[in-house]
Amino acid sequence: MTGVTASDGPGASARGDGATRRRGRPRRTESGGTRDRILDAAREEFSSRGYEKTTVRGIARSAGVDSALVHHYFGTKEQVFEAAVEVAFAPAFTARDKVLEGPLDEVGERMTRMIIGLWESPVTRAPLLAIVRSAVNNETAAGVFRRLIAGQLLRRIAGRLDLPDAELRAELAAAQLVGIAMVRYVIKVEPLASADAEQIIRRVAPVVQGHLTGR
Repeated sequence: MTGVTASDGPGASARGDGATRRRGRPRRTESGGTRDRILDAAREEFSSRGYEKTTVRGIARSAGVDSALVHHYFGTKEQVFEAAVEVAFAPAFTARDKVLEGPLDEVGERMTRMIIGLWESPVTRAPLLAIVRSAVNNETAAGVFRRLIAGQLLRRIAGRLDLPDAELRAELAAAQLVGIAMVRYVIKVEPLASADAEQIIRRVAPVVQGHLTGR
């Protein structure tokens, strides 16, 4: 069990370590691949079972590790979910600075292209779906989602606008894009679900721009 130590016994000196080790705690030689495997398993569990039905034990079983190892790397289930959100949105956070570069009268198109691009890519779409579905159905998951998106994305965009109602403008722009993502990729309502991505960007970008910098 986590937190219980056991002596290595008479054979410890023969192995040359002479140290006790907590069960589930990773050895120094373990690579970051274990952490990534846990995160991959967590996204799968959250996607298929939802936040409420997902357990740390289930994540550990899916990753092929002891549950104590999950706690060691991430802590609680909420913290595992937060880490999964960060990984899923890492491309958005990386692209964020590029969105904020350049003239403000084009920021709407850059922001729209970034968000639609993330959903269009099969690599990022699957984890995004898992995160969004959990956030929609559970307030704890929604709180984690809001905290990260607000802190890492919306406030940065609002700071670039330098307007009295900048935060509201950034949130309205995000709401426009989140709504499109929900209808196109989650609910899959036609004809939006099958529309060409470039066509969507051309039609939505001016609306997003209006939210950000319009009168």
